[in-house]
Amino acid sequence: MQKIKIFKGLESDTEGLEQEVNSWIETSGAQVLQITGNIAPQSQSAKRSSDALLHGAHTASDVLLVIAYDC
Repeated sequence: MQKIKIFKGLESDTEGLEQEVNSWIETSGAQVLQITGNIAPQSQSAKRSSDALLHGAHTASDVLLVIAYDC
């Protein structure tokens, strides 16, 4: 039976997300069919956005991975 598993992380911690996904693959024994990813800016309030622009800060984007697998 084919299923999907969704993982979400931050672009500033891709190593952590990678470890989480690899650990899940190892422990679940899933037969991975496809991995698709997307990166998108995090939602922010208007005040936080303007503060970040004034201080030159960069907010880490969200990373989403969707894994299609067979079990």
